[in-house]
Order: sequence, then C-alpha cells, then structure tokens
Amino acid sequence: MDFPRDQLEELKRLYSGVQRSDEGGFTFFLLPDVALPDGCSPSRADLLLCPMLRDGYPSRLFIAERVTSSANPNWNGPFRILDRNWHVFSWMADQNDQNDLRLAQMVALHMGGLR
Repeated sequence: MDFPRDQLEELKRLYSGVQRSDEGGFTFFLLPDVALPDGCSPSRADLLLCPMLRDGYPSRLFIAERVTSSANPNWNGPFRILDRNWHVFSWMADQNDQNDLRLAQMVALHMGGLR
C-alpha cells in the first residue's frame, strides 16, 4: 500500500528511526523508543502502527510490552509480527471516519487510549 510522501516525512520528523515493513498483506511502521503519555509505565516503548483495517479496527497500534496507565485498557496479545511479540489494547476512538487521518494522527489517536 502506498502512503503520501508528506505523511511519511511527517512521521519521520516526529519519530526518529521509523521503518516501514510489510507482512501478511499488512503494512507496518516501526516507531522505536517512543515517549508514552504521562503516568505510563514504562515511560518509553517501541510502537508498531498498522494504518489499515485489521481485526475489525480501522488501524492498530501495537506496543512492545503491556503498559500500565490510569486508563487501564483491555490488553490483547502477544501477537507475533515481524519476528517480535507485540501487545495491543482494545480501544476504538470516538472518531467517525478514521480513513481521513494522517499517519501521525493515527498514532496520536491511539496514544489517547493510554491517558
């Protein structure tokens, strides 16, 4: 799947070391060592954005480990993706049309589930 160049550049500006990979018909963006919202433990983690429909969600944000936060989300996993184990929480943002979101907006929207 192709993504607009300006969105890829924006993601790279916000998250250094971004890497794109494709596996099983899905596109993923690895975002290494990202600062998580205040009050999360750990405070940093590798993230894996899947910006396409997966598991009934318009996008998914996988996290390298389960995060403790005041939101106490419902965690699922581990899922084996790109030779690593990942966790993801069940959370649907109050957003009618997520198809119009930019890649960076998708990350921000999912991170809201940890607040």
